[in-house]
Amino acid sequence: MHPEHDPAQEPTHADQLLAQHRQALRARFPLPAAQVSRSQRPRRLAMATALLVLVSGTLLWLDPAYRSERLVSQVGQRNTATLADGSTITLNTDSALEVSWHLRSRRVTLERGQALFDVSHATWRPFSVEAGKTRVSVVGTLFEVWRWPESVRVTVLRGKVRVDDLSAASPAAYLVADQQIAATPAGLSPVMQVDAASSMAWKDGRLVFDHTPLRQALQELRRYTQARIAEPDPQAGGLLLSGVFDTARADALLDLLPDILPVTLGRNAQGDIEVRKLAVKK
Repeated sequence: MHPEHDPAQEPTHADQLLAQHRQALRARFPLPAAQVSRSQRPRRLAMATALLVLVSGTLLWLDPAYRSERLVSQVGQRNTATLADGSTITLNTDSALEVSWHLRSRRVTLERGQALFDVSHATWRPFSVEAGKTRVSVVGTLFEVWRWPESVRVTVLRGKVRVDDLSAASPAAYLVADQQIAATPAGLSPVMQVDAASSMAWKDGRLVFDHTPLRQALQELRRYTQARIAEPDPQAGGLLLSGVFDTARADALLDLLPDILPVTLGRNAQGDIEVRKLAVKK
């Protein structure tokens, strides 16, 4: 009978790396039996063992990456990937990140856009996300990181995260469910209470506006369409928009605006869509 296969006995990436270094050490410090006396063998073995321990400890301290993968989403699309450790990452529209696997850590670099992280628990191998000068450290949680050119926003739906501003000596902030923080050139903002489920509605293909200024809603809408939308005039930009909309039909939302708010749509000389407040007849 064949012995049962035990996945736990399979060599890990760390074991493979250490095995490579053992082979390199044996090749560099050979111990030929004919040339080494019995009295020298224990000493040579002890030296080789000490060097191996030193190299192994150095590797663990340096925590080198042994594998990486890149995830990207196009404009108007979402992309969900399940990592080897069971963690799930969902990218919102026009986003990109890189995941790197290290001997004792899991690291993500958010290059642009917005991503939702559902992290598998692993105390011995922490998970972190860097977005510019902001680092988010977690053990097991569900949270979102949204990177803009000049700022980063972190929102937690479940669990707890630590947020560090790597460009300043300010103390770290700790967030739990339904809390949010922004990192700007001026530092970390105060922690805010939010409805995290509404904030992350994009993962289900929804845009949720609740008395949102039209200027802000159009800024969000630009992320889901190839259409060029000009800045609304001040009067139109201050109008409040409420409703739940489908991200896959972002262009249709533009066409619906005159039915929802007192505005008109037109195009300027550059061909950009303009939103203007409807003139009131006297």
